[in-house]
Amino acid sequence: MDETAKVRRVWDRAAPDYDRKIAFLERHWFAGGREWLGARATGRILDVGVGTGRNLPHYPPEATVTGVDLSPRMLAVARQRATRPVELREADAGNLPFGDGSFDTVVCALSLCTIPDPQAAIEEARRVLVPGGRLLLLDHVASSWPPVRAAQWLLERVTVPAAGEHFTRRQLPRVRAAGFTVVEVERLRAGSIERVHAQRPRD
Repeated sequence: MDETAKVRRVWDRAAPDYDRKIAFLERHWFAGGREWLGARATGRILDVGVGTGRNLPHYPPEATVTGVDLSPRMLAVARQRATRPVELREADAGNLPFGDGSFDTVVCALSLCTIPDPQAAIEEARRVLVPGGRLLLLDHVASSWPPVRAAQWLLERVTVPAAGEHFTRRQLPRVRAAGFTVVEVERLRAGSIERVHAQRPRD
């Protein structure tokens, strides 16, 4: 089974209980992150790794929203949650089914940690953004505090083989490598949570 198929299987299996299981982390570890994303997202928004749609309530009411995810079962939950018009599609973050310059904002929350090729996903985000468009990321990353980073490394010995979930990745260097201009970065919780606001340069 390739990595993409494994990730799809893992999140299909997790979908029915995902919201209940993540509720504590949302309140304490990721607190305020989705609101941070929503306050910066504008225009035509693409939510990559939309999951069960937890970002949807935070987007501006005037925005048009498209969400993609590998897992059809996660998307089914998102459809039930949606209280606004939103297009939800099964798609691979590394091979997005959209034309160049289709979106004003690309959001990816708590997903690059499991996407098999995060660099490809970030480069695809750049491709589908208009010049000057925004990339907004929220994820758990390698902590800036060595004891926490060591614990993350140990945790990965279980989570990477079982679910493809990484705790010691950091997306900021990949964002820069893809040619984005970094506008804003925040690190929280001993540097283990990172929020990134970057912009595709105007060609």
